[in-house]
Amino acid sequence: MRPIASDSRLAKPMLLLGGLLALAPFTPAAASLVGGTLLALTVGNPLQDLTRSWTHRLLPLAVVGLGADMNLRAVARAGLHGLGYTAISLALVLALGWGLARLMKVERDAGILISVGTAICGGSAIAAVAPVLRAKEHEISLALATVFLLNAAALVLFPPLGHAAGLGQEAFGLWSALAIHDTSSVVGAGLAYGPRALEVATTVKLARALWIVPLTLAIGWLVARRGETTPEAPPMKKPWFIAGFLLVAALVTFVPMLQLAGHVVASAARRVLVLTLFLIGAGLSREALQRVGLRPFLQGLALWVIVAALGLAAVKLGLLTVG
Repeated sequence: MRPIASDSRLAKPMLLLGGLLALAPFTPAAASLVGGTLLALTVGNPLQDLTRSWTHRLLPLAVVGLGADMNLRAVARAGLHGLGYTAISLALVLALGWGLARLMKVERDAGILISVGTAICGGSAIAAVAPVLRAKEHEISLALATVFLLNAAALVLFPPLGHAAGLGQEAFGLWSALAIHDTSSVVGAGLAYGPRALEVATTVKLARALWIVPLTLAIGWLVARRGETTPEAPPMKKPWFIAGFLLVAALVTFVPMLQLAGHVVASAARRVLVLTLFLIGAGLSREALQRVGLRPFLQGLALWVIVAALGLAAVKLGLLTVG
């Protein structure tokens, strides 16, 4: 099925309606991405340049706003205790992801995005890294779709698997923080398992999320050295939003009267991120999807299974503990 001509009278109002629905609080992130993709592949997108421009503007702003939900004190406590194994696990996941991407002949930037999303915190990490990586629209969309699908599966599968493995609440919270992509699903799985599991899962996952900062800066440095520019990937901008992310998190943490406003800002940032996902999906084309194929999903699936299995073994053997 070929998309209707992009100048169809249906395209512009449907894109506008889709964008408004993406901002609604009841619209899930995955549904927004899928909706944008379906629109692009059916009625077409006559506003490709505009949607691409707004994607590059909104992604960094969403990342800054997400910092308003960070409690740096709690995150620092969890992060300092697990600093060693967190660094080792992140390096291992990134190395495995790189190896699998090469083995499966996944496009370089798509493979990096999937690996980063698996290693740290799913869509948020991809949103942070994509601007400095100068990833193309279809690479971002496919990485996000892969992470969201596996993230949803983990939310359903992990609690029964944890019970089957005989994990206590602390052990399950640690395992879910290591092996589930997105913070929201980590929270959901922890909540289903028990209050202590929820506490451990949330603090450990948020501590891992802070690794977005050094990793994004490192990738930005490498990309700047590479010095590549293509029509789809404009020259890299300095990752100012990382400083903004930390500044917002610090303000909410150390100025108690701002905490309520911080929750509002973070909620708004999540809606902006969902809108951005819709725009990313709307920027896809059939040609881009055919060029990439199923390889990114298979890379993400294999990486996730390996990470989950190794994490479970480490927790069961007592190699990783909460402290």
